[in-house]
Amino acid sequence: MSRARPDSPLLFDLPIRPDFSLEKAARRDGFWPVAGTDEAGRGPLAGPVAAAAVILDPDDIPEGLDDSKRLDAAARESAFADILARARAVSFASLCAGSIDAGDIRKASLEAMRRAVACLSARPLMVLADGRDVPPGLPCHGRAVVKGDQRSQSIAAASIVAKVMRDRMMAHAGGCDGRYGFEIHMGYATARHRSAIGEHGPAPRLHRLSFAPFRR
Repeated sequence: MSRARPDSPLLFDLPIRPDFSLEKAARRDGFWPVAGTDEAGRGPLAGPVAAAAVILDPDDIPEGLDDSKRLDAAARESAFADILARARAVSFASLCAGSIDAGDIRKASLEAMRRAVACLSARPLMVLADGRDVPPGLPCHGRAVVKGDQRSQSIAAASIVAKVMRDRMMAHAGGCDGRYGFEIHMGYATARHRSAIGEHGPAPRLHRLSFAPFRR
């Protein structure tokens, strides 16, 4: 698959907070509505990779939108509720550990974003996707935006939705199987998580067996 040419700003070109300028430019060019999409969970040893897509109302943009990694849990939850209340459309999709193992995490992340866009209740004419690749199979034009969750409010909103939803899924997994502490580390390779893996081995259908330390 050919890689889309990314929009790669210099570090000092990044705004302090994401804004709506990319969306406004797309609208001037006749591409409206505009959706932002982003994923959460590329790096963990366990759990799904999740993605969200969001179409914001340009006249009612939630306050405090930012890269989900730059917000604490309380701020993410608050922003999540605001996004659901005020956005024109929000959707979420995920691919399980088995689907990740069947291919690779990059392909799974892009497919999760494609599915999230496909599930929107309103069809966008442009999708702004975080990262260096446009998800293949989009129903409309797409643009890859490097560090998009720090540049575009639509992508930032999607990053928050994806992160909150994935964290809730992992907290539920932790409630179902208390051996690993999923509700604390969300599947990332913390010392506690690695110790639990050494003691109990991988959890069926949750751990990504194509990832180290499982891959042989």
